[in-house]
Amino acid sequence: MPVSLKTLSLGVGSFAQGVLRPLREAGGLTETYLTRPYGHAGPALEGPTFDSAHFSDLPHLLASQKPDLIIPQSIDWTQKPWASTLIRDKWPILCPTGDALLLERDRNFARHIAEKHGVPFPESFAVSSRLEAETLVRSKQKGFVLKNPLCSPGSPLHTIVSRSAEETLAWLPRINDSEGIFLQEYAGWKEIGHIALVSAGQIHSLISNQEYKYAFTGNQGIVAGAPLGGLVELDPADRYGLAKRFLHPLLSWFRQTNFHGPVQVTAMLSDRGWVALEYNVRLGVTCGPVIMRLLRNAAATLRQVALNESIKPEFHDAQPFACSLTLAGQGYPYTQLDAPSFPIEITGAPTCDVFWNEAELREERWWSTGHRIADIVARGRSIPEAVRLAYENMARIKCAGTYYRTDVGCSLEPGLLSPVHLGKIALSVGETIDVG
Repeated sequence: MPVSLKTLSLGVGSFAQGVLRPLREAGGLTETYLTRPYGHAGPALEGPTFDSAHFSDLPHLLASQKPDLIIPQSIDWTQKPWASTLIRDKWPILCPTGDALLLERDRNFARHIAEKHGVPFPESFAVSSRLEAETLVRSKQKGFVLKNPLCSPGSPLHTIVSRSAEETLAWLPRINDSEGIFLQEYAGWKEIGHIALVSAGQIHSLISNQEYKYAFTGNQGIVAGAPLGGLVELDPADRYGLAKRFLHPLLSWFRQTNFHGPVQVTAMLSDRGWVALEYNVRLGVTCGPVIMRLLRNAAATLRQVALNESIKPEFHDAQPFACSLTLAGQGYPYTQLDAPSFPIEITGAPTCDVFWNEAELREERWWSTGHRIADIVARGRSIPEAVRLAYENMARIKCAGTYYRTDVGCSLEPGLLSPVHLGKIALSVGETIDVG
């Protein structure tokens, strides 16, 4: 009989709720430390919540609540005044710290680590000003993706995808370069990701995934702050070779930095083969709820990772695929538009997970309160089954001014996770793997 553990999530909205519900339904105790002033209603459905506006001293709260596992939804917790106390007191936090955290936090650092260990990476540059960036783009005459050098939800510069030198130069006068600019060569749009757990110096693959990051159907609009949908496949055997190519070469660095926690690589199929775009050290906003459903004894396994112990992950594999969809509110992702609060009409009981983000309950009725309303997460025995179930449930939710992508599962070529598209995938020139 699994031991009942208490998990505390640091976050808000559907992302916090999504990782807690499977743990609660498995018999665990779940709580949330609310880190932002919105998205409180969803996590409150899964257990007690503590608003950081009223409980600013997190170490004091931990001393009284005594969680067995802490799951941050963002790496921003490391910037808080109490972070050093949590690390000193060795609380079981599912996130690497110190130099290991820089794999996500510092984009140029991640580039150096990747290149040092032979991982292909797009041509990238860290510059201090827009003027320096303009000179660089004119000399290279190619498109660059513009990113903030330091990764954070509160970054002054959020990702801008520019496919040509002209597009890049048009954007540069309009961006905030107060922390500098990280320019990454535009590598294309054929993207796939892989998430693993690193613990006790070993890498354990979990899932492969694709994220739909553009705002609108057909990959139109801008790249949103969080994906509008995603596909997930249980993949402990690393069938696409992503861990082999992009994670295992870093094993010596993982051991050197005492890295323990989740790690995700996002890779892109460029003209010169697959390249690593970036690394993240969280469960992932579209993948976290799915991983919690797929892992047997998830809380115990993740606690072992947080303590850097040896693990042997086991999985629920009857439904190894998943699809996630986001119901976006009026104005998203152009969040300067402040829409009214609207009632949300729900027809029938959901037949998959529905997690609430910027929404609240008023007299037993849900109302929208912001730009991202809800997330639908459906699992199935195949990608088509999971996609069908997700869209069936999304169609039951109506709210004025909202929208969702209607092409998840069919527009991210190559559809690496879809049985329709499985075949030979080129990892580099002259090398392929059979995923059929």
